[in-house]
Amino acid sequence: MHYLWAIKYIFHKKMEEFNITISVIKKKQEELTPEESTLVENAKEATFRSYAPYSHFCVGAAVLLEDGTIVTGSNQENSAYPSGICAERTTMFYANSRYPDLKVKCICIAARGTDGNFTSRPISPCGACRQVLSESEDRSQSPIKVLLYGTDGTYTINSVKDLLPVSFDASFL
Repeated sequence: MHYLWAIKYIFHKKMEEFNITISVIKKKQEELTPEESTLVENAKEATFRSYAPYSHFCVGAAVLLEDGTIVTGSNQENSAYPSGICAERTTMFYANSRYPDLKVKCICIAARGTDGNFTSRPISPCGACRQVLSESEDRSQSPIKVLLYGTDGTYTINSVKDLLPVSFDASFL
């Protein structure tokens, strides 16, 4: 399955159009590599450590570091909604602070809906999480593979940059 994003820019009354195409592979459970399966199971398990008393939407994330270490995290809500944090950022911030010299090879995200069951469709990171993941990819100067788990299949994306094309980065500062 491919997504096609067309972004149009207007500059000095002249329009330039270009397309950005990303590749998304949908894999069944039995098509995942052993490493991917392990990461999926860790992300699923992390959903049970979510603190989501308001949304009842439990998200877990797991990252695989270059040395084989797996770090997990979950979403943590707060009654002052902006004070909560998503599973992806919890996990990535912990991995980067605990293991600053190790590259992140892959991140997996899983969610259980308000009914308590794992979502059939994979969920995708929010914009803030995409920015943090993109910065982590820049930091390591190495692509981070993304696995988005759903009971109907797991989406595999080769790089966080595919989730956030035309991103903001340090080169703008």
